[in-house]
Amino acid sequence: MRAALCTLLTAAVFLALMAPVAFAQAVNGNDGGEGWWGETNDKVVTNFGFALIAFFPLFIFVMSILQWRLDKRKDRRKAAAKARAGRAGLRGGW
Repeated sequence: MRAALCTLLTAAVFLALMAPVAFAQAVNGNDGGEGWWGETNDKVVTNFGFALIAFFPLFIFVMSILQWRLDKRKDRRKAAAKARAGRAGLRGGW
């Protein structure tokens, strides 16, 4: 209950602070259809599309390599723990 109340309060404060910014952009008038990038033509849109086409396979490849490395690390740690448990009697100690 406390976490939900905290989340609700945070969302309400965020919306209250961001509402004037949203309304100020609407009051300023028409921007002529120009976005953040500025004036765009077919070449800009095409190059952005090519960048997206290149980004997603590259992102998937990098994340797959990262996951593979983490899995190898996990397997090495499990094997080391199993080896340590197998020689627990040889360690001696208190």
